[in-house]
Amino acid sequence: MSSSSPNNLRPVPDLLLVEIADFVSNPSLLSEEAYATARLTFMDALGCAMAALAYPACTKLLGPVVPGTVVPNGAKVLGTSYQLDPVLAAFDLSAMIRWLDYNDT
Repeated sequence: MSSSSPNNLRPVPDLLLVEIADFVSNPSLLSEEAYATARLTFMDALGCAMAALAYPACTKLLGPVVPGTVVPNGAKVLGTSYQLDPVLAAFDLSAMIRWLDYNDT
């Protein structure tokens, strides 16, 4: 085997990633205040996403690459009729959530 052969061994993750994974996988560390804050943050994100749909500059970024494409069993984009592959749906939802923040409205 040459030294330029690809290595398929998983590298050791960064310590910060390990700490985050340990934290979120231990529900006893989460307080009621943490859950309440998470709920409020989630509702705020959904509200921002729905409000962004009123802006044509945002909605023109959304949807399938090929107009009219529907991905069977794909991910729904909230507030739209789009059903896309998970990566594109995640992009669309992220764009909607962040639209108002990045445009200072």
